[in-house]
Amino acid sequence: MTTTEIAELKELLSTPKNVVIVPHKNPDGDAMGSTLALWHYLIQNKHKAVVIAPNDYPLFLKWLPGESEVLNFETHNTQAISLISEADLIFTLDFNALHRTDTMEPILNQANGIKVMIDHHQQPDNYATYMYSDVNMCSTSEMVYHFIEQLGDLETITPEIGTAIYTGIMTDTASFRFPLTTSTTHRVVAHLMDIGINHFQIHNQVYDNNSYEKLQLLGCALSNLKLNTNLKTAYISLSSTELDKHDFKKGDTEGIVNYGLSIKGVKLAAIFIEHKIDGIIKISFRSKGEFDVNQFARTHFNGGGHKNAAGGRSESSLKNTISKFEALLIKYKTELRS
Repeated sequence: MTTTEIAELKELLSTPKNVVIVPHKNPDGDAMGSTLALWHYLIQNKHKAVVIAPNDYPLFLKWLPGESEVLNFETHNTQAISLISEADLIFTLDFNALHRTDTMEPILNQANGIKVMIDHHQQPDNYATYMYSDVNMCSTSEMVYHFIEQLGDLETITPEIGTAIYTGIMTDTASFRFPLTTSTTHRVVAHLMDIGINHFQIHNQVYDNNSYEKLQLLGCALSNLKLNTNLKTAYISLSSTELDKHDFKKGDTEGIVNYGLSIKGVKLAAIFIEHKIDGIIKISFRSKGEFDVNQFARTHFNGGGHKNAAGGRSESSLKNTISKFEALLIKYKTELRS
């Protein structure tokens, strides 16, 4: 953001406003961490703010400070629509195209509130009056930290705000492993620790409260792992039958794709998950080095994201989707082998 834009936003936020904060559909750790961090900041500055999530999110995020105040658009539809229509400001976090909010898209399009985008994904749509877009940031949660810093309020960050920011950074960097984790990221985290966050407890809440069924599903996924050493690719598939067998809950497949990428020599990893109720195959892609899964997902699977981490979807069958993926690998053999 420019200095002028920050000054204008600071002026807008100098008096109490009605504010709606929106993450993307199927919110992950960064989406919920960034929105709740911003919510805490706005609430303590006397704004009437609310986080409205397009749908439900995983159980491992339902301990975050302020989480009980989040509205689910699917279950609180009338109230959510009213709040959006009355909002002076609408912050959209961790996505950069309104279709990522699914059924909320037309409501947000019609809303008169000033829209502010804070996001780190590539190729943003131009729907917001104020756009804080930086594809070199490891997470939207770190961007919220810098947004508060630019507003001159860094000293007002509380342990609650810090906990939400740390959760988003930790989950979106796979515990600080991904390339966009910078020295600045670690300095941000150091500051959050200085103000009193409990990083051990946060990690435990997110990663160490697994159900037996979730671990059984992980075992099933790993038994389905396929490896193409010639094309440096690994992929996993999970059918809806396998999900049902292991009592699948939202978030249970989070991070499984990284097991494929952890194999020595693998440059591209994917997971294909069949969601029969929605009629889609949900896909996650991960890569190492220069292979651009953002462009790969955008070109072939109606998706996108980051250079080394992206998502996509297919309305074909699980078998046909995987066959399409395998055929595409041949076309990308030069990039994959390089």
